[in-house]
Amino acid sequence: MTTLAPLTLEDQERLHNLLGSYPFQTYEYSFLSLYLWKEYARVRIGVLDDALIIRKTEDHKGTYFMQPIGYTAQNLPGIIDTLLELRQGDADFRYLFRDIEEPFLRELQASYGPRVSAEEDVKFFDYIYETEKLIHLVGDKLGKRKNQVHQFIRDYDYEVKDIHTPEVKEDCLRFSQEWLASQKNPGRELICEAAGIRDVFARIEALHVVGMAVYVRDQIAGFTFGEKINRQMAIIHVEKGDTAYRGIYAFLNKTFAERYLYDVPWVNREEDLGVARLRKAKQAYEPLRLEKKYRVNIR
Repeated sequence: MTTLAPLTLEDQERLHNLLGSYPFQTYEYSFLSLYLWKEYARVRIGVLDDALIIRKTEDHKGTYFMQPIGYTAQNLPGIIDTLLELRQGDADFRYLFRDIEEPFLRELQASYGPRVSAEEDVKFFDYIYETEKLIHLVGDKLGKRKNQVHQFIRDYDYEVKDIHTPEVKEDCLRFSQEWLASQKNPGRELICEAAGIRDVFARIEALHVVGMAVYVRDQIAGFTFGEKINRQMAIIHVEKGDTAYRGIYAFLNKTFAERYLYDVPWVNREEDLGVARLRKAKQAYEPLRLEKKYRVNIR
């Protein structure tokens, strides 16, 4: 096995070639996501028997492998034997795998039977929405969000700008730092997120980012960015707003879907991390489903 090395932009083509049209339903295997969180999750990548191996080490999760990318039925047993050897004696490996979706779990269960133990990683289930509902906000339950959008439109002299121009990128980066500074006792995750945003904006074209910023009277009030991962799904990776502007988040959400994501049927807005206010906000938009992830061990 080649040495596991820190993720770099040069790994993007190799991952895309092995993934093809992105067969996953969760956001974890997106290169943009891995790149955004490469410092926080200490993402390491390497090749084993022609498959791509991705290892993460996260606060409160420990060290783990993601699903190998580009494996075959023939080489998977040898790959797993090597991964089991690599985890031996490392107390940070609470689980061999995390970020696992059901198809790979079922394959492991079929091959290893009772040797496999799996638990739902509920705090990290992804929220999947119908794009049309995010755009039109139809129905009684979405009425509050629609009212917030209307309030923003009524109360503010606003302008929407694409994030790819130098001036807007600079404003977004400054806003990101100011947003971070406004948080009480920001932890390592938020600090690393801000660093990840800087890295993404420095390579925004190469990473195929789509995004927008909202200005009120020429002052940036918020921004958001994501990607269209394939023809079926978009992922929203970052959304930052100044809550002094009433309805800013509802406006960001609807307008981004309306202007940038209208041609894909589903939008992935990632997980709630077990945080009550995030769960409430994500459930308020009536997700189509929650896409499960599992943590897995093999004895």
